[in-house]
Amino acid sequence: MKRRDFLKRSSVLGLPLMINGMGLQAMRSSSLFNTLNTEDDRVLVLINLNGGNDGLNTLIPLDQYDNLANLRSNIIIPQSNILTLTDTLGFHPALSGFKSLFDNANMHVVQSVGYPNQNRSHFRSTDIWTSASPAEEIWDTGWLGRYSDTVHPTYPNNYPNADFPAPIAITLGPSSSETCEGVAGNFSLAMIDPYVLNPLESGGDDIAPNNIYGDELSYLRNIKEQTNVYSQVIHAAAENGTNVAEYPLSNPLAEQLRNIALLISGGLQTKIYVANLGGFDTHANQVEEGNITGGMHNFLLDLTSSAISAFQEDLKLLGIEDRVLGMTFSEFGRQIISNAAFGTDHGTAAPVFLFGSCVKAGITGENPEIPKQVDPQAGIPMQYDFRDLYGSVLMDWFGVNQNTIEQIFYPDFQYFPIADSCNSYSKNKEVDLSGFDISAYPNPFRNNIRIGFTCRNERVRISIYDTLGYKHLQIVDKTFHAGNHQFNFDGSSLPAGTYYLRIQLAGARQKTTRVIKS
Repeated sequence: MKRRDFLKRSSVLGLPLMINGMGLQAMRSSSLFNTLNTEDDRVLVLINLNGGNDGLNTLIPLDQYDNLANLRSNIIIPQSNILTLTDTLGFHPALSGFKSLFDNANMHVVQSVGYPNQNRSHFRSTDIWTSASPAEEIWDTGWLGRYSDTVHPTYPNNYPNADFPAPIAITLGPSSSETCEGVAGNFSLAMIDPYVLNPLESGGDDIAPNNIYGDELSYLRNIKEQTNVYSQVIHAAAENGTNVAEYPLSNPLAEQLRNIALLISGGLQTKIYVANLGGFDTHANQVEEGNITGGMHNFLLDLTSSAISAFQEDLKLLGIEDRVLGMTFSEFGRQIISNAAFGTDHGTAAPVFLFGSCVKAGITGENPEIPKQVDPQAGIPMQYDFRDLYGSVLMDWFGVNQNTIEQIFYPDFQYFPIADSCNSYSKNKEVDLSGFDISAYPNPFRNNIRIGFTCRNERVRISIYDTLGYKHLQIVDKTFHAGNHQFNFDGSSLPAGTYYLRIQLAGARQKTTRVIKS
């Protein structure tokens, strides 16, 4: 029997082993990877907005407002209440903390992030976002777990040690994050309160039998001892750390981020933290009837914005803001059309927010196009693949080389800049978006459509997606010389309906344009 099956079937792991909130995860067999240099003290903080955040109610395209108001008449935020970022874009009024971060060059917004062939199941889409797998494949490792495997190829054997005395990653909550699942086990320990970490009993001093059961028994005892040592290190960091900023009360995300700042300031060498805030599955009562600026989504966005704002202020006052990069993610966005219950249903792409003093401040991507009429259940088309975002974070923040990124994610990875200061590892921080366009004529079309685009001497990929996020065809995938190009596409095999052409060039040079097959 495999160790993984043994641990799942054993009664001792029928319920999670906890140290008053610190989880003990089952481990799997190890594998060898190349080791990376980690001689730095940078920290990555992920925040999972669980449930599927409504991106169109979070980051509102002002240039599409009239059409959006017609499609979401019962939930649309009044334009006068929107917090303006640019002439064409604004934040929900509950995001005043985000607005301050943006104005102070401490926030990077990436528009319309998703993946091909969007799955609208919470469970499957969460698996995809945490594993960074293709939608059609099931992977049993997380993207940060695979990265950690390259740095710690022998984990969990001989951990902790003098070089790595702290947990590699910590999840704030009752269970370890699947993002940190590696080949040999989960690199993340789950923790609720760093001050209350009761040790696990060692399990006896008798000699384990010389058989498969004995091997697994010895393994479990080793993991218990490892967890107990980590508990002591975490507790010592909490005692040594401090918080300076004032965090909002009765805010579960703020409490998690407060503990993260406490542990970082206390000298804990953990490099990855995962925090969570649930409730974003707003099918009903996203807004209050008769009070559109109230409701559940307003409440959740206020929790998120005020918590992150306080966290960033704490890092600044503690003098450690240059060490930390934060990023939100959610399993999908919501549909363009609201429902009759003053809510929204499962959709496709949505914005991602990165924050910190070292981010490349500003906005990557264009506003989604919102037509006067959309297909039932239509979502926002993907502009940026979330795997490109993840890989770019690892390149810019942890200095991972592109070959390794392609092994962790996929061979077609495209970098775009995330960090803009604090000695970013990437040398290609600027992306020139000039001279970049895509066109389609006639539109609507019956059978054939002429597609035009401009590019440099580079690889060009053009795909066609439907309004549910499904990738139908890869129309073009080859290198073109610099200049203007046109070609005819035979779309006679496509059913009548609305589609999106997506063009991918280098880095952040990606666009989508709407076409209609009549």
